[in-house]
Amino acid sequence: MKQPVLSVLIVGCGNIGGGFDQTRSRTDWPLSHAGAYARHGGFRVTACADPDVTRRKAFQRHWGVRTAFDSCAQATSSGERWDIVSICSPTANHFGDLMIALQAHPRLIFCEKPLSPTAIEAEAIVQACAAAGVLLAVNHTRRWAPDIRELGRQLAAGGHGELRGASARYSKGILNNGSHLVDLLSLWLGPLSLLSAGHAFSDFWPDDPTVPALLASGSGAGISIGCAHATDYSLFEVELVTSTAVIAMEDGGLAWRLRLPGPSAQFAGYRALDGGRRLPGRYMEAMTGAAHNIYDAVMKDSPLLSTGVTALEAQRLCESIRAAAPAPTRSANP
Repeated sequence: MKQPVLSVLIVGCGNIGGGFDQTRSRTDWPLSHAGAYARHGGFRVTACADPDVTRRKAFQRHWGVRTAFDSCAQATSSGERWDIVSICSPTANHFGDLMIALQAHPRLIFCEKPLSPTAIEAEAIVQACAAAGVLLAVNHTRRWAPDIRELGRQLAAGGHGELRGASARYSKGILNNGSHLVDLLSLWLGPLSLLSAGHAFSDFWPDDPTVPALLASGSGAGISIGCAHATDYSLFEVELVTSTAVIAMEDGGLAWRLRLPGPSAQFAGYRALDGGRRLPGRYMEAMTGAAHNIYDAVMKDSPLLSTGVTALEAQRLCESIRAAAPAPTRSANP
């Protein structure tokens, strides 16, 4: 039997809306909302909205979109309705666009992270969606990567022994990229608490500094978060130290490194880690996983793997880190 098709409005025709996939093969793992919907086959993007006419027309032409609007407000006032609304507009526009999108009574809203520039607005979004009975998914992408979720299950089951500590590194803003990191650590390790924050610095977003921090897991394990500078290179990595291994997620999830202990070849009676094995990651499958989870949440009442509630928890911690940090330093170097 052919699966039902859900109609979609995409608000924001930039890279994450569909641009990342407009020069890629349709057989590649998709990196955008439009690409993920197209690969799944259970969605049809029937409308898009963007104030940039050139970008909007290019998006409409590439993805075969029937109707285009210059704003979310124009879309909802048209009287057309959609099952899914993807909010891919700039972060500053999320609150307004999402509240307007609710007027179209979609079944689910899929919003880019962060939900809004402030946790106060993010909380209002979560509450408004709950009151309207509209599902809210937030694109903390790694929650849909199958290997990342599997590691979380293994850690929860004690498959890697006891957590001794963790370290992580990121760049490009505590709220923009840091929220991905905090959300990922929370997925694996449970609720986190802030111990201290270091000096903030601006390496990309003028209103979203990058901040180092020390956190603690619920078990008391220490977590150090260091920083790179976005003008040098992109960096998003996590290393978990457990009683049985050192597990590192590298290249944002595109690769893993596993180091196991054994008898030291140099020092009798000591145990040491081996050189490790580098294994491929499955992060490229995340947007495909998001589309499948969203479809199943709407059609089968399956639980969403990344929600407004989980995103709000991450945003609150990120705001606490930023508030605890000294004022940003010069942007040239951290």
